[in-house]
Amino acid sequence: MYATRPQTLAPTGADSPAGMLAWVLDVVNTFKDPTKATPSDAIDRDMLLTNLSILWFTNTAGSSMRLDKESQQWGVELRDSGGHTGIAVFPGNNTIRGIAEKQNTVVYWSEFDRGGHFAPMEAPDLMIGDLREFFRELR
Repeated sequence: MYATRPQTLAPTGADSPAGMLAWVLDVVNTFKDPTKATPSDAIDRDMLLTNLSILWFTNTAGSSMRLDKESQQWGVELRDSGGHTGIAVFPGNNTIRGIAEKQNTVVYWSEFDRGGHFAPMEAPDLMIGDLREFFRELR
């Protein structure tokens, strides 16, 4: 839906906190760590509600949905930026390697057995530790 008709969905995020909650919970449920049964098993409930509150009070749910569609319309093959890039792969995100290596100078790669698409909220300990290790190796 984000990639094809984000503006159809955007009013739900702008006009109804219940609609926004339902949509976000569905997305989190789809892309969370596959070993977790529910969104609240994967992400702390207060963390999730804080993020939803930010979307609601800043009225940015709709604009956040446009990124997928807009990025598909750019149509330009990205060249390697030359910048050192670190990649952290969490369960459910195993298709990134081919894209990452094509468009980046990958100097650091790590894979984890827990977490998911929302890794900073699902496994902050792994994410922070991995970021520290990546930057430590760049020195």
